Amino acid sequence: MTPELIRAAADLLDLCRRFGLRLATAESCTGGLVAATLTEVAGSSDVVDRGYVVYANRAKEEMLGVRSDSLARHGAVSEAVAREMAEGALARSGCDLAVAITGIAGPGGGTREKPVGLVHFAVARRGHPTRHERHLFSGDRRAIRFASVEVALRLLREAASSTMSA
Repeated sequence: MTPELIRAAADLLDLCRRFGLRLATAESCTGGLVAATLTEVAGSSDVVDRGYVVYANRAKEEMLGVRSDSLARHGAVSEAVAREMAEGALARSGCDLAVAITGIAGPGGGTREKPVGLVHFAVARRGHPTRHERHLFSGDRRAIRFASVEVALRLLREAASSTMSA
């Protein structure tokens, strides 16, 4: 974790405290790195409720309620699955905010349609439409995962500030 990511996490946690928000994470390609970054900050337990690491498709289905037909039709690395992951984490945790990350961090696993570095994000906030972003990052596995954490923290911050648009 970088000092910049820790600072972004601390700022997000302060914002969530101000608004009384609790959050959950649902992570595939980042493997818990967003939750680890958040919990690196002392006192994070008053905001961070839980993190789901759902690397396998079966875990996405069992833990978050992602539909098997969504996985079959769109693949794990897709807008549809990212949205279902975020909405499932929100519903199952009872939290106010949830972020989901699913992508291909490499070095293998990429295709022409879904290259290494492709990451889909979704953030869900109770009472708001779920928001999605798609990014194509460059660099090695570590760089892609850290860039993904940065985007996830930004999306959570925007959701906490109610600056989301569908």
